[in-house]
Amino acid sequence: MRIEHVGLQVTDPVAMADWYIAHLGFVCKRAADSPVPVRFIADETGGMLELYDNPKVRTPDYAAMDPLLLHVAFVCEDVTGTTERLLKAGATLASPPQTMPNGDFLAMLRDPWGLAIQLCRRA
Repeated sequence: MRIEHVGLQVTDPVAMADWYIAHLGFVCKRAADSPVPVRFIADETGGMLELYDNPKVRTPDYAAMDPLLLHVAFVCEDVTGTTERLLKAGATLASPPQTMPNGDFLAMLRDPWGLAIQLCRRA
């Protein structure tokens, strides 16, 4: 088995999908605006995020959540350069690029909607 997608209730799935496409290399695999706005976006391996705004549930306050509760992690060869590029694109820094005791090189950011995203270069 493998993960097909992870679904996230967000305030603006269209804008969020567009940002991930423009700045993280995702592609849109499926889109609909009815009955609720939804975008399925995929990374280069085919793993997807489902971004939707369903009025049946409230949108979590991702910006108020500690990144240890929820984050989306990305394999990244140039953690420092990608951090700088994403900050210019509207992300905010949660923790700067740093080498962990096990040798992993990580940075934690938040996308413009507050969702924590981690950039990882594993040892």
